[in-house]
Amino acid sequence: MKTSFKLGGFIAALAAVLAVAFGVGNATGPIGQTAQATSHSGDDMTDNAGHGQAGHDNTDSKASGRAGHGGGASKQPGGLMISEHGYTLDLDSTILAAGRTSVKFRVTGPDGEPVTDYEPTHDKDLHFIAVRRDMSGFQHVHPTLARSGDDAGTWTTDLDLTSGAWRVFADFRATAHGETMTLGSDLSVPGTYQPAPLPPVSQTAEVDGYTVTLKGQLVPDESSELTLSVSRDGQEVTDLEPYLAAYGHLVALRSGDLAYLHVHPEGEPGDGVTEPGPDITFFASAPSAGAYRLYLDFKHDGVVRTAEFTVQAGKSAPVSGEAGSGEPTAQPSGSGSAGHGGHSH
Repeated sequence: MKTSFKLGGFIAALAAVLAVAFGVGNATGPIGQTAQATSHSGDDMTDNAGHGQAGHDNTDSKASGRAGHGGGASKQPGGLMISEHGYTLDLDSTILAAGRTSVKFRVTGPDGEPVTDYEPTHDKDLHFIAVRRDMSGFQHVHPTLARSGDDAGTWTTDLDLTSGAWRVFADFRATAHGETMTLGSDLSVPGTYQPAPLPPVSQTAEVDGYTVTLKGQLVPDESSELTLSVSRDGQEVTDLEPYLAAYGHLVALRSGDLAYLHVHPEGEPGDGVTEPGPDITFFASAPSAGAYRLYLDFKHDGVVRTAEFTVQAGKSAPVSGEAGSGEPTAQPSGSGSAGHGGHSH
């Protein structure tokens, strides 16, 4: 009898303890809810990583319900991924020799086959951009496509490469997809590598006797106007020649990850409004504050030249000679190269 009484008391006490524990558990939230919240957080991280999150951008604010450090950009910049929408940039080799080098690659579609049907953008089926990871050596070329035979879908072009790490971009619009996309991939060039520092911020660039001046500022998550004026020997150039259906083409790359920005030109040759210089106007949006490299391509006297700038997005600076003006302006660096093109969307 005593044993039965003690056992019954123990069971009653245990039941009371369990009841209290259950009440506390409900007050602090069921275990299932906690696990679900943890799972969502993990999905956000996985999705951002899978989308090739660049710099401080949060590329999946819809899934996470919050904006990233880049100001909540709804779409990440181009060129950060080797594959997108089922299309993949497939290089024959990612290790190439220094010097004048042949490059072969394909763009494969969602079916895994090389794409052979493209819609031209700015007079070309595909624009191929190469730049060293220190943002030097910029080149914009237009490869040749094999449309039939065993090499159907293979693009071929030549690049001038120096030792170091390179990034290449394929900018195109596949007919089956219907929208322009930019895919990127890394290249390695063996040899002694001497990295070049990012050129300082400046408002003018010199190239082959031409001076290009930039007005305007890149603004994070906001479209802004950039106007570049071309002059030679102190005289405005008012007879720029059309190149790829425009008077100028602009590539913008973010320092650090080389995110490829979409830059839109204003007007086009023959539209009855756009003048052939000295001003060339573009609209661009920066995904985050920070340093960017701009590469302006223009054609004059039958030669394509590239003026290169470093700009700082998200910061205001006075125009040269107007200290304290407080007027927001982009500040480019003064360097340039001839013979390579820039490109804009």
